Amino acid sequence: MTQTITIDPVTRLEGHGKITIQLNGQGEVEDAHFHVTQVRGFERFSQGRPFYEMPSLMARICGICPVSHLIASAKACEAIMAVRIPHTAAQLRRMLNLAQMVQSHALSFFYLSSPDLLLGMDSDPAMRHIFGVVGAKPELGRAGIALRRFGQHIIELLGNKRIHPGWVVPGGVTEPLAAAKRDEILAMLPEAYAGIKLALIAYKQIADTFKPEIEVFANFPSLYMGLVNEDDSVEFTDGALRLIDAQGNVVEDGITANRFTEVIGEAVEPYSYTKFAYYKPLGYPEGSYRVGPLARLNIAKTMGTPLADVELAEFKQLAVGPVQGSFHYHHARLVDILYGIEKIEQILTDPLILDKHVRAVAGVNRLEGAGQAEAPRGTLHHHYKVDENGLITWANLVIATGQNNNAMNKGVLQAAKHYVKDGKFTEGMLNRVEAVVRTFDPCLSCSTHAFGQMPLAVSLLSADGEVMDRVIRS
Repeated sequence: MTQTITIDPVTRLEGHGKITIQLNGQGEVEDAHFHVTQVRGFERFSQGRPFYEMPSLMARICGICPVSHLIASAKACEAIMAVRIPHTAAQLRRMLNLAQMVQSHALSFFYLSSPDLLLGMDSDPAMRHIFGVVGAKPELGRAGIALRRFGQHIIELLGNKRIHPGWVVPGGVTEPLAAAKRDEILAMLPEAYAGIKLALIAYKQIADTFKPEIEVFANFPSLYMGLVNEDDSVEFTDGALRLIDAQGNVVEDGITANRFTEVIGEAVEPYSYTKFAYYKPLGYPEGSYRVGPLARLNIAKTMGTPLADVELAEFKQLAVGPVQGSFHYHHARLVDILYGIEKIEQILTDPLILDKHVRAVAGVNRLEGAGQAEAPRGTLHHHYKVDENGLITWANLVIATGQNNNAMNKGVLQAAKHYVKDGKFTEGMLNRVEAVVRTFDPCLSCSTHAFGQMPLAVSLLSADGEVMDRVIRS
């Protein structure tokens, strides 16, 4: 007799999801899936809106990474306007995006994953949270809280709000940076540097104790994709996409936003509301790839900042060629944070950073535009079509979580086969299966959308919970 183990909900994630593990008659794992169980329709209800409203509207997709949506959306609008934004506006956007990356990574590492890393995968579930970490490791707990506060406060200083700032608009930003705000951010840097250095030291001290998990946490060859600059340094806001294979060879390079849909397709599976992105020449699922911190560090030859370059060189010693194990997303996330702090400091020393010219103005000059940026979790792509009045007629978003979707599902299956034997398991074993998903830090509210035919199941329940009718669209 077959059996299904259900983990619902998967805990310490941003959004709602569950895991199902199918066992055969002998109690061995036959299959496993990570299900994203919510659906949102931002592409559909944006239709008919003026294109210049899209950045602030799209930011509402997510309260964790609204800045990435702001920037990708604004860049798509600027393609419609056919304008190039001022240098200072580009620098300020870059700083805003890096601040969001720092706070989001701090949330992922310290709040969501460090309870497993610092307290143990088999620790008391009632203590596996940020307060448990603060109690057991006060310095690290405080460092994580401070790093998140650092990123959030920069967003608030620049955009006047910590969540959903309206500061980024098509053509640039709404107001320049004041000298007092620049000085306030500079004064915050020493504490941020101290916090990330403490976290890197602590992680490296414990990483070797997780060798068994490293072996089975989505550890397999794949393609990787991320933004890079012309000098092969990591990039979050500009640059072009590069795709490499499992040996580190460049498969496709210079993928600009207007070429994205030529290269990347989206597949649908009946068990999830999140799509599955893939490299079109290889088809689905062979063309599946990973994005995010691990991909960025695998692709880049340099971070472009001195301290992060030292950490990148050490990270690349973990493997010959690309680092394949998704457990190492945690390490890569910390390197990202260090880079972000250094890059913010560099941007603030730009002699033009207080320049007043921060916005270009234009109307509809093209009927289609696309924009892309690196969100904390990986590449984010926005693509819009408008009519002659600038009203949205069509929109599609490709989210980082959808690009990691196949890898997450393969990782859940890999871990489930390792930890569930003869139909027997412990809470700690199932926590490890959940922890595979947490390595990717998926943002489930961002990733579900209604472009194309999504799987849909509607159940009609009576007052006592009995299923009266059920309609399924596959």
